[in-house]
This record gives sequence, structure tokens and C-alpha cells, in this order.
Amino acid sequence: MLPAGVRIFLCTEPQDMRRSFDTLALVTQQLMGEDPQSGALFVFVGKRPTRAKVIWWDRNGYCLLYKRLHRAVFRVPETGGGSGPALRIDAAALAQLLVGVESTRSKRKSLN
Repeated sequence: MLPAGVRIFLCTEPQDMRRSFDTLALVTQQLMGEDPQSGALFVFVGKRPTRAKVIWWDRNGYCLLYKRLHRAVFRVPETGGGSGPALRIDAAALAQLLVGVESTRSKRKSLN
């Protein structure tokens, strides 16, 4: 359960999931225009939409949640082209994103 009022930002540009805490914090500053130590959650989805990372600052260091889906993909919401590289989402949207959606590729494999 997330604290009430926590801000959550989703990076709308796919990221390389080999990136470290420091590099993702730099992306948060330079690309998204946010302070990585603000206490907000920053969500990044990989170029392969089966991987996602969430980073946040917790008093004296970064925390990381890394999730890899097996038979599903992360579906990043459509931005309509006008919102820039970051999209503010709520806790429900984050939960829905992290569940993923079934991949059509895995459906085809299971039918053969």
C-alpha cells in the first residue's frame, strides 16, 4: 500500500533496463524534469515491455523494484503526443501497469 499523496511519474520513453540507480536518477532529472530525491516514485518500462523498474528515494538511499513478466507485457498508457517524456499516474494506474496484460505472442505459442 502506498502512502496517500505519493506522486508517481511514468517515463513514457522506453529505457534500457541495464541502467543503474544513478543513471535512472539522472534520467529522472534530465529527461523527466523531476527531482529523484523528492520521495516520488519513478516508473520506467524497458525497450522490451516485459521489464519495468520503479525507483524512489527513502531517507538515505535509493530503493528499487524490478519486475520481469513471463507471459505478459507492461502496457504504457497512450500519451496523445502532448504530455512529454513523463506522465503522472495514480496508485491504481501503477497497480494496473505492474500486473501487465497477456501477451498475444504467448497466446500464439500456447496454441501450437
